[in-house]
Amino acid sequence: MMCGSTEQRICLKFCFKIGKTTTETYQLLQQAYGENAMGRTEVFDWFRRFKEGRTSIESDPRLGQLSTSRNKEMVAKVRTIICSNRRLTVRETADDCGISMGSYDAILTDDLHMKRVCVKFVPRLLTDDQCEQCQTIARDLFERSCEDVQFLKNIVTDDESWVYGYDPETKQQSSQWKGPMSPLPKKGRQVRSKTKVMLLASFDSEGIIHHEYALDGQTINKEFYVEVLRRLPESVRRKRPENWRNGNWILHHDNAPAHTSHLVQQFLAKHGTTQLQQP
Repeated sequence: MMCGSTEQRICLKFCFKIGKTTTETYQLLQQAYGENAMGRTEVFDWFRRFKEGRTSIESDPRLGQLSTSRNKEMVAKVRTIICSNRRLTVRETADDCGISMGSYDAILTDDLHMKRVCVKFVPRLLTDDQCEQCQTIARDLFERSCEDVQFLKNIVTDDESWVYGYDPETKQQSSQWKGPMSPLPKKGRQVRSKTKVMLLASFDSEGIIHHEYALDGQTINKEFYVEVLRRLPESVRRKRPENWRNGNWILHHDNAPAHTSHLVQQFLAKHGTTQLQQP
């Protein structure tokens, strides 16, 4: 990572020689290197050194610094520090090891083959048992779909979603053709409608089977969901008569509290409704 040390010092020295101010130089570094740019304090410090007559861009030698920083012991030390806290900055770790930032960069990139990446956000962190259970259920569902070609067609999925009075036009939807001399099209900024209603829909591979809207102020709790499930079989009977006669339709819903409550599970068991396991 040259951009963290020597390369930026060369840029600093160049800007100093052509008469750029410290603030201008700092802004240029921010523009060129982004989050990897030197800090403001370091930029001002190097400008002060150049004004005092310094010509070298190399770091000052550290007291007690090893003559050769990139050795097996130092690589092992850096690996141990990084593994104990992977959020440490380059400067913090280099100071702890007593080596220059350039040597530390070389150890990370060349010896340990590491790079700094952003944390990926996921919906939920699962335990080992939960991961194993997900794999078992997914494997079972895959095997059932392979053994029965009608398996996926028999699944009736039930879910809820907010429906807004209107949705803002997307950037792609608002695009239009323009000539070389015509002005750029403009439109006012739009926000999503504040008017919304909760839609409950049940559907299979062929389309919607049952849908209804919750009343204003109604929350999707277990009592309300049971009433929705009472009306669902009649819609299946009317719109999917073959599945109704065979009794092979399978209810699929997620693990929302209203869906997994004891009241709902009792209702489904009482009426013999088969549920699909949710990974």
